[in-house]
Amino acid sequence: MLKDNKTIPTSFLIKQLPIATLFVDKKFKVVYASDKLLSLFCDDRINMVGESLFTIFPELDLKWKEVLKECLNGKASPMGVQGFLDTSGREKFYEWFNASWYDSDENIIGAIIQINDISSAIESDAALDKANILLKQQSELSKIGIWEYDIQRNTVDWCPMTKNIHEVPLDYKPNIETTIEYYKEGHCRNAISMAVFEATDKGIPWSLKLQIVTAKGNEKWILAAGKPIFEKGKIVRIMGTFQDVTNQVVSEIKTKENEKLLKTLVDHLPLNVFIKDRDSRKILVNKSECDYLGVTDANELLGKTDFDIYPFETAKISRDEDLRVMDSLKPILSQESISIKHDGTETAFLSSKIPLLDENGMASGLVGISLDITNIKQKERELRNLINVTSLQNKKLINFAHIVSHNLRSHSANFSMLLDFLGNEKDEQEKEKIVGMLTEASDNLLETLENLNEVVTLSTNTESEKEKLNLHKKITTIQQSLTGLIESNKLKIVNNVEKEVNINIVPAYLDSILMNFITNGVKYQHPDREPVLNFNTYKQGDYTVLNIEDNGLGIDLKKYGSKLFGMYKTFHTNKDSRGIGLYITKNQVESMHGKIEVESKVGEGTKFKIFFK
Repeated sequence: MLKDNKTIPTSFLIKQLPIATLFVDKKFKVVYASDKLLSLFCDDRINMVGESLFTIFPELDLKWKEVLKECLNGKASPMGVQGFLDTSGREKFYEWFNASWYDSDENIIGAIIQINDISSAIESDAALDKANILLKQQSELSKIGIWEYDIQRNTVDWCPMTKNIHEVPLDYKPNIETTIEYYKEGHCRNAISMAVFEATDKGIPWSLKLQIVTAKGNEKWILAAGKPIFEKGKIVRIMGTFQDVTNQVVSEIKTKENEKLLKTLVDHLPLNVFIKDRDSRKILVNKSECDYLGVTDANELLGKTDFDIYPFETAKISRDEDLRVMDSLKPILSQESISIKHDGTETAFLSSKIPLLDENGMASGLVGISLDITNIKQKERELRNLINVTSLQNKKLINFAHIVSHNLRSHSANFSMLLDFLGNEKDEQEKEKIVGMLTEASDNLLETLENLNEVVTLSTNTESEKEKLNLHKKITTIQQSLTGLIESNKLKIVNNVEKEVNINIVPAYLDSILMNFITNGVKYQHPDREPVLNFNTYKQGDYTVLNIEDNGLGIDLKKYGSKLFGMYKTFHTNKDSRGIGLYITKNQVESMHGKIEVESKVGEGTKFKIFFK
């Protein structure tokens, strides 16, 4: 495993510099100072950080402020020599030099000033050599080369650092043409050519980030700056700096590529991804989030809170969650939630919210990730419904098996017993009675088989085609087909179903349902009054509800309610009761995704409510 490089604070590095060095901001206030500088001015200037340079060194000529202002504009130049009295009263001479101080985005944020003691050099008449040495040190320290183009002599001078950046030997003699040819052909070469022309012709300085191809064929990014020098109003030379910024530019390019790659990845995730600040304002959204909220440009969402996007209640729930995550620093992971838009659209999400920590370990915002599980939840509901239907069908199958087993076994035992009696009976008259009993038993067996056949037909005919039928007309038709039964029992049918009511239903099922309730109205009529059967309908949600109300015997629902729709369940002593009609009716209604409800009072009558989907 690779070990992380230890990070050494910038201030610590500066303190260790072997040259007296000051870093000042754009207001000339001291930001950093090396120990070497403090050792030179260690009396009352120790606490100089945060103080103005001209407060610390009042002896400085004010023209130096103008030089520093030029430096802050990217036009660095030597500041010259300044004399001071040391702590023992001796006069000391110091060489001051400045360079522009850039941040990671190539913005000038201040100036770097280096101070060198040249007292001995001045005393030994070696000031020029000393200045060259100091200039070299400065160049090596800042990795900034110096160059000069003498227009009158048409000569170009490069300092060793400039030659080092170009990867040429120290004895290399450049000229203006070869200098320009080192710039990469195309935009870079055209840009530097134009900059040199405008500087020599119009006195316009430049600062450009361009590419060069070195003598060894290596491509480098450099920050080249040039400033025309005037004498008596005439441009006589151009001086400038030359800095290798390859690592910085490559790092920036790689960072941008990584950002682009990350954005591409996040945008193409099948997830809604967003980042919010401390106030729950969105500062990043991916394409899925934009698509969900119906916008094509992410800028339409940036800076907005959930209160700008969702109804108040939905937004409040989200904001409370955001605060809980950011305050507790505990994420919410894979939480099911419902998002409701202003148009009422509901979406089920599996959401996570993760606190976004700053360098102090505090939450500066959060990252949100949501997976749309609306279709999954719908499938879950469908699966639950399928399981319920399967369970119901399984119960019906078991019930049917029990009924078949019980009823056929009873008929079989009855036949066996009667046949045994017939075989042992000698009296002819008794034999005739037994034969009559066998005939009756046979009829009962046939009836049982017919009933079971009806149930089997109902269970296997689940895919019958539905048709749109007029309910009022259908009741009238069934009423006509049962005229004899109705008139002989003086049954009064009141058809209050509106003539325009239509339902989608299997025609045979509707016939069976209506016939069953009309015949039940006759079977279970009250002996003290003539039977009446009322039909009416109304709408309830997605259902058309058919009310069928009689004035018959009624049913004790407390006693028989749970058995009302069971097979072969009867609740009266009527000899025509088979206990199969309501069972079949309920199954027919449920097979078409409907339902049936009942209300009844003993001695007063019964009301059935049939819900047609």
